[in-house]
Amino acid sequence: MSKTAESEGALETRGLEPVPDAERTARTRELFPTWVAANISVLLLTMGASLVVAYGLNFWQAIVVAVAAPIVSYGLVGLIGIAGKRGGAPGMALSRAVFGQRGNLLPGSLIWVARWGWETINAVTGAYAVLTVLDILFGIKQNNFLVIVTLLLFVCTTFAISGLGINAVQKCNKYATYLFGLFSVLVLIYLIINTDWSEVFGQDAGSTSLMVAGIGMIAAGGVSWIPSSPDFTRYLPRTASSKAIVGNSIGGAGIVVLPMVLMGAVMAVSTPDLASAADPVSFLGEILPMWIAVPYLLIALVGMLLINAMSMYSAGFTAQTLGFKVPRHWAVSINAVISLVFGAILMLVATSFMSSFIAFLSLLAVAFSAWVGVFGADMLKRKHYDGAALLDTTRTSAYWYKGGFSPAACIAWAVGLGAGLLFTSSDWFTGPLATNNFIGEYGLGWVVTIVVSGLLYLALPKPVDTTTAPEEPTKETAPLAA
Repeated sequence: MSKTAESEGALETRGLEPVPDAERTARTRELFPTWVAANISVLLLTMGASLVVAYGLNFWQAIVVAVAAPIVSYGLVGLIGIAGKRGGAPGMALSRAVFGQRGNLLPGSLIWVARWGWETINAVTGAYAVLTVLDILFGIKQNNFLVIVTLLLFVCTTFAISGLGINAVQKCNKYATYLFGLFSVLVLIYLIINTDWSEVFGQDAGSTSLMVAGIGMIAAGGVSWIPSSPDFTRYLPRTASSKAIVGNSIGGAGIVVLPMVLMGAVMAVSTPDLASAADPVSFLGEILPMWIAVPYLLIALVGMLLINAMSMYSAGFTAQTLGFKVPRHWAVSINAVISLVFGAILMLVATSFMSSFIAFLSLLAVAFSAWVGVFGADMLKRKHYDGAALLDTTRTSAYWYKGGFSPAACIAWAVGLGAGLLFTSSDWFTGPLATNNFIGEYGLGWVVTIVVSGLLYLALPKPVDTTTAPEEPTKETAPLAA
C-alpha cells in the first residue's frame, strides 16, 4: 500500500468513514499480492484431492475446474471491488446505501456469522500445520493441550496483524507471496519427478454435473471475499482502472488456485485417502520429504494467518455496521474470540474435518450470494455513494428510506436467499429441490441465489437517491493508480 496520511506500518484507526481523495494513493497492482495471499492455503490441496476422490474427475477435468473457479469467483470480487473506488468505504458500509440503514443489518448479520465459520476453518488449519511440523521435527504427537495452545497462538497472531490495519496486512501479503511461490515451485518439481503420470492420465472422466459442482466448491472460497472486496479498494483513487481491478483480482487468485488444486488432484491419485484425512494438513508430512514439507508448511501457516487477518480486518468493519460502538481494531477481537471457541470445538469434538468443511462451503456460497446479487445489480446504476449519508444512522440519513429499510433490496435479498437454499445440498442441510433437477444436480444453488436476487431487485421499485455525486478529481490532482 502506498504511503497515506496513515503511514505505512502504523496502526490504521480509520473505521467506516470514507477515505478522503487526498489519501487515496494506492495502486491497482497492489491488489495482485492481496488476492495471492488470500489463497495461500493448503486447503486448496485437499479440495483438489476431493475433485478426484469424491467427485470422480480426471486430471483434465480438474484443470477446467481450477481455471474456471477463480475466473468466476474473483471476477465477481473485482467487479464488486469497483464500488470501493467509487465510495472509498468498506463494503458493508456501502451496503447501507442499497439496503437502508436498518435493512443492512439483515445481510450484514448473516455475513458476519458466516465469517465466524470461515475464520474458524482457517484457524484450525493453521493449528494443524503447527502440530504437523512439531510431529515431523520432534516427534511430538497431538494432544488436547497442544491443540488449545497452537490454536490460541494462531488466533492471537491473526488478531495482531488484522488489528494493525491495511498497511500491515498488505506488507505481509507481499513477502508471503514471494516465499509461497518459491516453495510451491519446489513442491511442483518434486511431484513432476516422483509421480506416476501414466496413472494420473489413466483416470476415467467423471460426469459433467460433478465437474460443474466442483467449480462451485472451489469458487465458494472466492465468493466469500466478494463483500470484503471494497475494503481493499477503498484507498484507490476514483480514476483507478476498473479493468485493472478485475484483472488483478482474477490474476492474483488464479496464479495460486490453479497449481494448488492440480497438485492436490495429482497427490490424490497415489494417496486417495488424502481427501478424507482426519485433518487437512498432516498428509504433507507423509507425501513430501522433510526438507520440503517443513518449510512449505511454515510458509502455508503464514499464508493462513494472512487469510484470517484479511477476513478479520473486514469483519471488524462488518461488526461496526451492526452497531458495535468500538474502534475497528477492537471490533476485530470479537471475531478472534469466536474463532478460538469454535476452532476448539471443531478440533476436539468434530469427527470429520473435510465433510464439515465442504458442507460449510455449500451454505457459505449461498449466504454471500444473496448480498452479491442485490449489491451488484444496484451497482449497474449507482455511480457514487454519499459519505455523510453512509455514516448517518438516524432518520435524517438519505439512506434511511422507509423506516430504515429499502423494501426492494430487502425483499430481493430474502427471496434470493430462500430460492438458493431450495436447490442446495450438503451434509448439514438439503433443500427440497436439491435433487432430480438440473440446478440441484449441478450444484448451482448459489448461482440461482445471485440471479434471483439481482433480477428481482432490478424489477422492484426502488427509493429515489437524493444524494449528489462528489466532484471528480482533475487529471492534474488525481493520484496515480496504475
